[in-house]
Amino acid sequence: ESNSKILKEMFSELDIYYGEQGMREISLLTDADISVSALVGIAGLEPTYNLIRNGMTVALANKEVLVTGGELIIKTAKDSGATLLTVDSEHSAIMQCLNGEQNNPIDKILLTASGGPFFDKEITDYITVSDALNHPTWNMGKKVTIDSATMMNKGFEVIEAKWLFDVDPEKIQVVVHRKSLVHSMVQFEDGTIMANIGPKSMEIPIAYALNYPTRLKNNIEKLDLFEINNLVFEKPDLEKFKCLALAFEAIKRGHSYQVVLNAADEVLVGAFLDEKIKFTDIPKTIEKVMDMFESQKLNSVDEILDLDKKAKNLTLKLINK
Repeated sequence: ESNSKILKEMFSELDIYYGEQGMREISLLTDADISVSALVGIAGLEPTYNLIRNGMTVALANKEVLVTGGELIIKTAKDSGATLLTVDSEHSAIMQCLNGEQNNPIDKILLTASGGPFFDKEITDYITVSDALNHPTWNMGKKVTIDSATMMNKGFEVIEAKWLFDVDPEKIQVVVHRKSLVHSMVQFEDGTIMANIGPKSMEIPIAYALNYPTRLKNNIEKLDLFEINNLVFEKPDLEKFKCLALAFEAIKRGHSYQVVLNAADEVLVGAFLDEKIKFTDIPKTIEKVMDMFESQKLNSVDEILDLDKKAKNLTLKLINK
């Protein structure tokens, strides 16, 4: 609030927005060419829903919008004629592979994953916060880095892909690719696989979404295929990475379970970062929380936020026990 007052004094001719109220007001503006939804967590749901309801073009940089609001967001976008783009590197890759392929049915989406720090290591009760934050290829925020270590991040991306590209979960395959150079692929019914390969830089998917479908020139160093030498793809172990299996289970059980999955994970990752629980407690407790809820139809943002709150409170109770 104090910063907004300073800005208002410096730039009296500008409208200054801040806090939840400001976020709501911005999300109701309709004179922009494109909006980017980059708020962290479920806080991004309501403002993004407002933009979509008003038929805006929205570039998603927030996983929780589709993980928690998937069914409602997609239905609203269809009703309002809103355009949904994505700046997530994997979903941008899929979007690029599908460009011009509207009449060709998808056989399989091949969603690539780095595998995180524990793909080729044992997961034990003794994993520390610093162990889990030591990501092999990407420099990200703490929450998403822990989600990458449990592979829940990839589980969220599976849910996003299901809603964004209108495919059954059976048609989404997670492929571990440690070099993170193939950003994702699409296999078509004739057996052709289209792959998006490029430098490890978020500049490319961000620029692609903001100027869709025009590609902008940049100064990023191009890949030298002769230096890459080989591209290796491996299968993730769903027993070892139970969070990924739970994401597929949440899709199978329905929309409300995806809200519960996200809520429980958010609380548990926070508790692990605060060293209140073990790394191995994250998937165990998520599964417990999911089993404590019945399936329910979610018809509004308020109903989603209410379920999110209940699931978080229940997760906190289990941690405190």
